[in-house]
Amino acid sequence: MKFYEELIQATEPSRQKLATVPQLVDGLNGTISRETYIAYLTQAYHHVSHTVRFLMAMGAQLPTKHQSLQKVISEYIEEEVGHEEWILNDIAAAGGDKEAARMSIPSLETQVLIAYNYDYILRKNPIGFFGMVFMLESTSIQLASKGAKALQQNLGLPDSAFSYLYSHGELDISHMVFFEKVINTMTDPEDKAAIIEVAQNTFCLFANLLSAIPHTPQVNHHAA
Repeated sequence: MKFYEELIQATEPSRQKLATVPQLVDGLNGTISRETYIAYLTQAYHHVSHTVRFLMAMGAQLPTKHQSLQKVISEYIEEEVGHEEWILNDIAAAGGDKEAARMSIPSLETQVLIAYNYDYILRKNPIGFFGMVFMLESTSIQLASKGAKALQQNLGLPDSAFSYLYSHGELDISHMVFFEKVINTMTDPEDKAAIIEVAQNTFCLFANLLSAIPHTPQVNHHAA
């Protein structure tokens, strides 16, 4: 079994936990309110604003045996720069206050997700961050491919309110092909265990993040 397949198998329980979160279930069905969508984007802004910094910290902490991954990390950084601004622009297009979102305090659940990754990179094994990459990219593909169009139709919002989801759906499909190739080069048992551990935990932490978003289940909210 290739390691990518092993990673998928090992994260099945935590992915299933995420799949049952009402905010995600209703989001994929397009049946969340505009307020819930903006609240989701606000928390997304807070954790996405750390993605480049996560990757830079990962690159700085790489042991000598993994110096060949510097190019991979550089490519990821180039792809991720500025994505948090896309989210703020989506908030504005959806009728929210982008500057209020920028200055807001992230939820405790979002802070825990962010802190966990910095701690793992700096204190345990920087290679483990590939587990977070797997969680984010696989989840954003699901959100973009299954939820964004239905949500847009139900809320009556313009394309400009969904630039993050739509662009990430397209980007992350190609990213996952690239990720699979990179991840299958991993041979060290400790590195593989670290990636699995971070992936399992971040699926659970992201489920907590979504669960904390204020939400009234199954509300069909059409814009006037």
